[in-house]
Amino acid sequence: MSKNIINTTLLILVFFTFFSCNEKPDPPEIEQHIIINFDFKNNGEDQNFDTMMYINEAGNHYMVNEIQFFISDVILHNSNGSEFLIDDWKEIHYVDTDIPTSHKWEVFDNIPAGEYENISFTFGFIEEKNHSFMFPNPPERDMFWPEFLGGGYHYLKLNGKWLDENQQISPFDFHMGIGQIYYSYPDSIIDFVHNAYEVVLPNSSFKLQENTTKSISFIMNIEKWFESPHIYDHNIWKGYIMQNQEAMSVACENGHDVFTVKF
Repeated sequence: MSKNIINTTLLILVFFTFFSCNEKPDPPEIEQHIIINFDFKNNGEDQNFDTMMYINEAGNHYMVNEIQFFISDVILHNSNGSEFLIDDWKEIHYVDTDIPTSHKWEVFDNIPAGEYENISFTFGFIEEKNHSFMFPNPPERDMFWPEFLGGGYHYLKLNGKWLDENQQISPFDFHMGIGQIYYSYPDSIIDFVHNAYEVVLPNSSFKLQENTTKSISFIMNIEKWFESPHIYDHNIWKGYIMQNQEAMSVACENGHDVFTVKF
């Protein structure tokens, strides 16, 4: 091998050694995340399913068989006045009491560190996002709301049974979605009502430090659906409210304090 080739090779090695030694490593990526867990309580205790052990404010003896619902547009409200909308990977989450994996939402978004005053979300979907057929697969697909009743999807299915005024066990479908205004029930729908509403979680302030993951529990307190500001009586509203906007309005207004939060 000639001297020229050797010298050239040495120069190249020195060049790469110099620059590799002086190249600054990339700074570590800073990431913060949250995990949202969903839980179900009734009068402060874990919800028991399929047992007629509860009495609501109207005096109805009732049981709960299953609950399915959607939340969307979760917003973290920073103390500096800024807002962070969870929508990087998905903006809608489905929860089903029969599907334990749905009770945990590992939020993909990298969330800015800081102090947050509260958390809010939409129960259901706002009108612009409630599109029919956007969920092609079960279980979300099975939450469809009939097209002739407004389309889109249920916000909530809370299915159970109550002991009616005749002391008979009767099923109830406490369902929420798009309501209807009728000229003459049940045939002539003249308008639709989008019943989705915003929930601002009480006592939901928290601090998110750099490079940490925060676990937050959203708790649905079942008894609250039937308490305030309206006492909900299954004997009045009966078992099926999908075509009863007055009943769904009561459900929406009662739903504003159904959720609490735990860290």
